[in-house]
Amino acid sequence: MQILCFGISHQTANVEVRERFAVPDSALADSLTRLSQVPSVLESVLLSTCNRTEFYIVTHDSQLAIEPLFHSFYGPVEASAFQHLFRLQAVSSIRHLFRVASGLESMVFGETEIFGQVKRAYEAAARLGTTGRILNRLFQKAFHVGKHIRSATAITRGSVSVGSVAVDLARQIFGELKAHKIMILGAGETSERTAWSFQSQGARQLFVSNRSFERATELAEAIGGRAIRFDHWEDEFRDLDILVSSTAAPHAIVTRAKLEPVLRMRRDRPLFIIDLAIPRDVDPAVHQMDGVYVYDLDSLQAIAARTLEARKEEAEACDHMIEKHVQDFEAWLDRIAERAITSAAIECPRT
Repeated sequence: MQILCFGISHQTANVEVRERFAVPDSALADSLTRLSQVPSVLESVLLSTCNRTEFYIVTHDSQLAIEPLFHSFYGPVEASAFQHLFRLQAVSSIRHLFRVASGLESMVFGETEIFGQVKRAYEAAARLGTTGRILNRLFQKAFHVGKHIRSATAITRGSVSVGSVAVDLARQIFGELKAHKIMILGAGETSERTAWSFQSQGARQLFVSNRSFERATELAEAIGGRAIRFDHWEDEFRDLDILVSSTAAPHAIVTRAKLEPVLRMRRDRPLFIIDLAIPRDVDPAVHQMDGVYVYDLDSLQAIAARTLEARKEEAEACDHMIEKHVQDFEAWLDRIAERAITSAAIECPRT
């Protein structure tokens, strides 16, 4: 049996491509079920975040063609999209998952949010019964590796989340944040981390809006801010400085039509928008509006790259540690294969 990993990430595709292949949480169960029904797929886990959509499968077919699988999973996919696809086999797949769980493949090197995302992806697959002996062992090992890397190295120092990078950007633009009005649109994990990052850097005028007003209120009270009902968030734009949007909406919610009447009241006051969502919350047409400055995940990548330069020595130490874990898992797979061969020989003795 072969372990395969394939998909797209911020390293192979821009945000426009990534959002087309993202799988929202609401569609995860159905997607896993459809993936498990592919005849050559024996086990599967699907990981979809703002920066990656990755398929981990176990198959007997080491030459499994990815393109037909993508067509059956997503529907018709133009040939040009496949240039963004990566495919890893066997040991490379194992190494990649260990690096992902450790935050070493993240846009923000060493970020911690990905660990929880990998864990939730695995738990969803395990609940649906799409994992088996191989992927169960592989993902449990990945969680062990992720914890080991973080406890034994200093990779989590500095900006270790997309949210904290967004706050770094805001500080570069505005300097002190205390006097500036900031709205967080969405109240999920990324929004929560971003809100806490703003609060820790001195922001005091924080507003949270979410489809669940109860959740918005909970987050706003925790950070000392104020909750805004989701159908009223545009009303706060007159003196807003920064909008950070990270919702799970399937389509753009910050549009030119919504902003144009608001901007007329702002009298040339600039508005900075940081879009952390996949699919994007901000319509591309907003980028063309005067006085509006939009930063999406790709825009933040250049800022995040600086953290990697500062941690090269830690990266080398992480690579050595991961390689040892990869060898351990590879040895376990070899033992499984040897037992299978021995069992087959016993069941079918020579005559």
